[in-house]
Amino acid sequence: MAGSLNKVQLIGRLGADPEIKQMVNGKSVARLSIATSQSWKDKSSGEKKEKTEWHRVVIFNEGLVNVVQQYVKKGANVYVEGQLSTRKWKDETTGQDKYSTEIVLQGYNSSLTMLDSRSSSNNSNLVSENKSSLPNENMSQDNSDLDDEIPF
Repeated sequence: MAGSLNKVQLIGRLGADPEIKQMVNGKSVARLSIATSQSWKDKSSGEKKEKTEWHRVVIFNEGLVNVVQQYVKKGANVYVEGQLSTRKWKDETTGQDKYSTEIVLQGYNSSLTMLDSRSSSNNSNLVSENKSSLPNENMSQDNSDLDDEIPF
């Protein structure tokens, strides 16, 4: 095998407000609980079925932690990109080894994008302050000049 890849991409909704904690080194970490759902129609009964998976997301990237702390709330629709990480810890009551698998966002190989539009959110200061810089905003101008001869 030439190499390996550990990459997770999720689009889902937050099941609770983000949890922000201070680490021993003074930096902040954010913990999110993201739900992804799939629905289908049962062939035999015709009944609509749905299955929800819950994902633990841990953010160590300080810039993303600041964004999460200011703008992301329960119910927000988000896209996250990070890596799977399984950590081992001891249960304090039983002394048994426990394992926890999380999606970790840290460094440059991670991202978080808020997918809710400003108008559909209860929080009035979400997403971008300068909406005119968004590509779709500029495309709504006069499109007649787009009919130029294009060489390809």
